[in-house]
Amino acid sequence: MGAMNELINRQGVETLAGILAEAAPGSDWPHVAAAAAHLDELSLRGRTDAVSSALLSDVRQLPERGYPTAARIFRSALAGAGFTGWILWPVSEAAVTLALEPSDGVKPGRDFDDCLALLAELTPRLTGEFAIRRLLASDLEHSLEIIRDWTGHPDEHVRRLASEGTRPYLPWAVRVPAVVLHPEASLPILDALYRDPSEYVRRSVANHLNDVARHAPALVVATAARWLAAPDANTAWVVRHGLRTLIKKAHPGALALQGFTPASVAVTGPRLDRNSVAIPGELAFDFAIANTGNYDARLAVDYVVHYVKANGTQSAKVFKIAALTLAAGETRTLSKRHAFRQMTTRVHHAGVHALELQINGIRHGHTEFELHV
Repeated sequence: MGAMNELINRQGVETLAGILAEAAPGSDWPHVAAAAAHLDELSLRGRTDAVSSALLSDVRQLPERGYPTAARIFRSALAGAGFTGWILWPVSEAAVTLALEPSDGVKPGRDFDDCLALLAELTPRLTGEFAIRRLLASDLEHSLEIIRDWTGHPDEHVRRLASEGTRPYLPWAVRVPAVVLHPEASLPILDALYRDPSEYVRRSVANHLNDVARHAPALVVATAARWLAAPDANTAWVVRHGLRTLIKKAHPGALALQGFTPASVAVTGPRLDRNSVAIPGELAFDFAIANTGNYDARLAVDYVVHYVKANGTQSAKVFKIAALTLAAGETRTLSKRHAFRQMTTRVHHAGVHALELQINGIRHGHTEFELHV
């Protein structure tokens, strides 16, 4: 994450202070300028929070404080090309914080709606998908009423924000429990965008659908079936990408929707090229699949690695190999290499691991090997 941290750096924060001073003549941004010198030991999220806090401190010292003043300054800054990039993440977070603050003990309404509009204006410069989460958490129903209108926006970045910002498990973002509890709430957004002309938007829709599959698989399969009944040239890809986790989990409805029905196959292998692997290293394996039935068989061919966890138990992870069709009586030999290296997203532990194949959701050929760390 070292390189990622530098997405918000000293030079960028100093530039931000200068841009805001120009956008609001006579204003001073001392806390933002000071924050620029104290970023080195912070993560990207930590830097975002530090700069956002500095922005709030400076806004609250302006003669006219509060959300309307901040929004006016941020919109003025948008007139310049330099008001762009990752430095807008803390800007958007500060705007949301101000918009959610009560005024005279009354929960704000006008500021809330305007803040959603401001995020839509900022998102072409840098996505507002992270900051929007707190607005969703505050009032999901009202937020979605506004966000649904974005699906017809001429800018692809705003249309993508409608899908990406409402994802149940958006990476890096705070979780919004109501989005998980009510997976049907965002479906009108996805229904409006799955045939979007922009690949950027369609990929977000597929990822959103894949997120929903984690807690509402039946809803996802039903949605994918509806889309396939009214497709365009890109719908098959959107559905395939949106069902990828359910396919790996061998969900019968998802498999059937992609044409992976039960098939008569004989599997030989997997044959490993070694019985032990030292990190960093690779394990190569091959196997053969024969269609023993009387009809062509469409097959989802995956493999499963059973990793040893820190407590000595195993955890299975499915990896895709191929989707293929075998004619009746046909045999196909396939090979694959799997890399083992320590990563921030996966810490390997020494011990007996296992590998097996998964064909249309059915496991074959459980084979063990030793991993040395």
